[in-house]
Amino acid sequence: MSENLVQRAIAVKRRHEASLLRLPNVVAVGVGRRVRGGAFTDEICIIVSVRKKMPAAQLDCRDLIPTMLDGVPVDVVETGEIAAL
Repeated sequence: MSENLVQRAIAVKRRHEASLLRLPNVVAVGVGRRVRGGAFTDEICIIVSVRKKMPAAQLDCRDLIPTMLDGVPVDVVETGEIAAL
């Protein structure tokens, strides 16, 4: 895993985090490795955590999460509600 890729993903996340968090279903935004089939891959991505994954057809086009942001892949992960204790 390249440190340059991680730093680039962090910079892109910082640029887009506020707008992503304004989307109604988004609860968190981070950077990490993409998960495919329940296993981590080596692909660095921006991870957008949502309360519930929904088909794109059920979302308003303004609420769709992009698959790429400034050339960095985006992975949408269903986490449910996140709350600090």
